[in-house]
Amino acid sequence: MSPRKDGILDSQEWCDIKPSWSEKSKWLAEGVDWKPTTLTRSRRPSRLNLARLKSFFWPVGDAKQPDTLRPTAYLDGLRGFAAFLVYWHHNELWAHEPHVQNRIFENAFGYENKYYFVAFPGVRHFFTGGHFAVSTFFVISGYVLSAKPLGLIQSGDHGKLAENLGSALFRRWIRLYLPLMAITFIYLSFLHLFDIWVDNIDRASTWREDVWLWYCELKNFSFVFTTGGSPFFSWNPHLWSIPVEMKGSIIVYTALLAFSRCTRNARLWCEAGLSFYFMYVADGWYGAMFVMGMTLCDLDLLAKKNDLPDIFNKLEPAKTFIFYHLFFISMYLGGVPSYTGDVMKMRDNRGWYYLSFLKPQAVFDYKWFYLFWAAALLVASIPRIFWLRSFFETRFCQYLGRISFALYLVHGPVLGTLGDRLYTIAGYYKDSEKQNLAHLVGKFPLPKIGPLGLEPAFLLPHLVILPFTLWLAELVTRSIDEPSVRFSQWLYRKTLNTSTTPTKF
Repeated sequence: MSPRKDGILDSQEWCDIKPSWSEKSKWLAEGVDWKPTTLTRSRRPSRLNLARLKSFFWPVGDAKQPDTLRPTAYLDGLRGFAAFLVYWHHNELWAHEPHVQNRIFENAFGYENKYYFVAFPGVRHFFTGGHFAVSTFFVISGYVLSAKPLGLIQSGDHGKLAENLGSALFRRWIRLYLPLMAITFIYLSFLHLFDIWVDNIDRASTWREDVWLWYCELKNFSFVFTTGGSPFFSWNPHLWSIPVEMKGSIIVYTALLAFSRCTRNARLWCEAGLSFYFMYVADGWYGAMFVMGMTLCDLDLLAKKNDLPDIFNKLEPAKTFIFYHLFFISMYLGGVPSYTGDVMKMRDNRGWYYLSFLKPQAVFDYKWFYLFWAAALLVASIPRIFWLRSFFETRFCQYLGRISFALYLVHGPVLGTLGDRLYTIAGYYKDSEKQNLAHLVGKFPLPKIGPLGLEPAFLLPHLVILPFTLWLAELVTRSIDEPSVRFSQWLYRKTLNTSTTPTKF
């Protein structure tokens, strides 16, 4: 089957999307039998070279919309749109930090008698929805990682289940960390090569010294059982979620194996109990998100077989009513005030006083409790709300879904280099910029009128930042992300007994 038609559930992992980038695969699939009739020189190679050159400088043009969408294409779109919200979230906070406006962005509407459109419930996700987006990543990952294994569990094929889980676990670390290593190493070298100052990054005096420090930090950052210390990677703090992704993946694979021989009802109860444990007993909020994604996938697969527990069938007549309400609850909870981690400060936010008492004792950073429910309800409700599902199946969202992992990897370095300088030129700068980028400070000041978060001084720099970020994300998808997927698959195949043929997943 053509990779261009693969949906998110047809890949073993949530970002194993391998689209075709040229028409070459098309004529190969057609099996055209051709040969040159003469030895005269053709102009086709030069045209091909021009096409390749164009493809390098603007690879977005090569992206093709699949002929047909898979039933779970909305998950690709949701993941892509969430990655875009992370990009926008970080840009909003970076630009407005000098004016001490982040407390407006990350607190509720009306906090300290400040009423800004940017903080209004529901609207706030389009400005500072990054934490909500990351929580949605984790629920989607739990869903996708468990899709194939759950199908095998429900069909009773435990032999293929073992093979599937073994392959997935072998490839997962490579698939997550190889792109991270490449991007951060290139970024480190780029800063040294051109002697570029970046706020919040303390460079060593030499490249070799920084490479050694990078290695020492990376080996601990990529160790799944590391405890204590900072959760952030110095060369790209936004990648803190990658180790969490790895931990959540192991939780999912382990739970799938543990529950593989349970009856339907016992398996569902075990999944619910594990989510409860991670959220209400231990401070393992990310584990609860991954397991909830697995549970939603289990229920969806059972629904396709008309094998849901009776209670769900009784609720069928009110399905539309229920899921619309779950969606609106998700939108509200996803806007949890998160300027500080102090739950007492949360209670000062209008509309959150009574909700603050729902926080379990086990959860240290309260926002993840509310985001767990918000992300779970969002992923559950989208496929049952037609217009919402249709939005995430649009070409725009599907494109973002294809480059989402690379977008997540590169938006931080672009923001710290190009973005910071453009914001400084436009009039957004701190003391550190005045000291290190004095030649750019206020070089072309733009007006800061209009709604907070939509000022011309903030929006106009994105005429450069956004296209460049998307271009770089596309380039990284093709040159680093997809090759890392193929490499992990190749390496796994090389370790197998040549006398047996592995099942393709």
